[in-house]
Amino acid sequence: MHSLLTTLIDLFQQATLKAFPDIRTLDPSFQAEITPSTQEKFGHYQYNSAMKLSKLLKHPPRQIAESIVSHLDSSGIVAKTEIAGPGFINVTLDPAYLSNGADTLLRDSHLGIDVPSQPQRIIIDFSSPNVAKEMHVGHLRSTIIGDSLARLFEFLGHDVVRLNHLGDWGTAFGMLIAYMKEEAPDVLAGKQRTDLTHLVNWYRASKKKFDEDADFKRRSQLEVVALQQGQLQARHAWQIICEISQKAYQEIYNLLDVKLIDRGESFYNAFLAETVADLEKKGLVEISNGAKCIFVEGFQNRDGETMPLMIQKSDGGYNYDTTDMAAIYHRIHQEKGDRLIYVTDSGQSTHFQMIFKAAEKAGYLDPQKVRVDHVPFGLVLGADGKKFRTRSGETEKLIDLLEAAVAHAEKILAERNPEMDSSERQPLARALGIGAIKYADLSCNRVGDYTFSYDRMLRFEGNTAAFLMYAYVRTAGIKRRLKIDPLSIMGNTRIQLEHPSEIELGLHLLRFNDTLNMMANDLLPNRLTDYLYTLSEKFNAFFRDCRVEGSPQQNERLLLCEATAKVLKQGLTILGVPTVDKM
Repeated sequence: MHSLLTTLIDLFQQATLKAFPDIRTLDPSFQAEITPSTQEKFGHYQYNSAMKLSKLLKHPPRQIAESIVSHLDSSGIVAKTEIAGPGFINVTLDPAYLSNGADTLLRDSHLGIDVPSQPQRIIIDFSSPNVAKEMHVGHLRSTIIGDSLARLFEFLGHDVVRLNHLGDWGTAFGMLIAYMKEEAPDVLAGKQRTDLTHLVNWYRASKKKFDEDADFKRRSQLEVVALQQGQLQARHAWQIICEISQKAYQEIYNLLDVKLIDRGESFYNAFLAETVADLEKKGLVEISNGAKCIFVEGFQNRDGETMPLMIQKSDGGYNYDTTDMAAIYHRIHQEKGDRLIYVTDSGQSTHFQMIFKAAEKAGYLDPQKVRVDHVPFGLVLGADGKKFRTRSGETEKLIDLLEAAVAHAEKILAERNPEMDSSERQPLARALGIGAIKYADLSCNRVGDYTFSYDRMLRFEGNTAAFLMYAYVRTAGIKRRLKIDPLSIMGNTRIQLEHPSEIELGLHLLRFNDTLNMMANDLLPNRLTDYLYTLSEKFNAFFRDCRVEGSPQQNERLLLCEATAKVLKQGLTILGVPTVDKM
């Protein structure tokens, strides 16, 4: 089933070209512009192209609008058109058309959304913590934004590869291995178990010693060389460090219900030398202060000098630039990615734009065949407007933040319903606490910073996870009270939208497809949160205005409730927010 917006654009495109055939030669790329109306009094949609066409056709825009309306083949889709202002066409859709669309959505397992005949392979790089360091609140945004995008493209029918680009290589591991050989040899030998907290403390101590002790620094550098050369003892030590870290990260991913394939910087180590050699062979490399660099046009520092991508340091070592050049080649040419998405903080925007341009120059990336996107996001702030930290001044550990959200949610649920048994309350608190954290983040435009507040995100009013989860609970409650399975009445009952609140709800349900398409294009999850919040409000208005139980329209309205429940559940699932039947 075509999306509602696509259907209307096609309808008005045909009417415009019938009314003015010369447009095909005057502007071959012309596309009718249709947007949802901002106010109900202006109908459901608005055609906005008449003013633009006025310049092209040398006719008054109202005259153009009148001619387009006269050539409109509404085919039972449009109930009314009205020309407003200088030439806008306000469009009101036929309730029968909307009823049929909502009924089709209900009965279709994929909510009336077509699966692509040629799915894309979409590679999403997100989360990406550094081994031997705690995941902190800064990783939260990458993890849940990346997960929501992966869930979106999976639902839309694409082949999604979820990559966790772990920071698991480099000088830091030489320091840590050298230190642990002295202070925790049994851990490296596999004789003593430990956890990430100890690993973090050893890392900090090794960094301090590296900066102060020249002999230790030399030993650390030798450990890096041994690791890079694949010496068994160094590799074994490195593997133990990675396993300890990954076990801690997996606890967080399980709590967040996030799935990832670990593919850290170490994976690309074998390709770095040949990547540098290939770039040299193509004449892209210049020597700058002994380092091998690619200078990408259009990127200057504060002094107006062209900024380099350093693909090999003066001491022969490699860095992030080298790894990311090797990774983008591998993802396009080995993984056969049709679209690459990198979800990192805004501070890395320039880096990735330079990587994409350098990959173009090297012939690794053809933008006509492969789309690449950097998905930047801002900071998480505390109530003081500064970077979110604990009272001691440390950056908040992600596991502590998540567990605190669950505890806050359980306290709120206990206050709202003291009679609820703890066996029922605890899983509900987990769903609400984790869902609230995810939704609070995703409902903000990711480009900006957002202020973290347990009280705000756990409210049952406003644009929150709790508000949406409660709207879903309300749909489940209607079914329980009626003791009717919607499947049992679908054979002889169809959705009929008559009351204005029914029509508004049905119209909004049919905009789900367009919302997902917009999110897939601009990669803004708040498109979907805004849609779901409005859907919940429209459902609440319908629930207020249109009695379901015992009314003559009971069964038809029950099916409308079920369609709403299906869209709410699918939308929240894409966001990674769980639904519950009772609250």
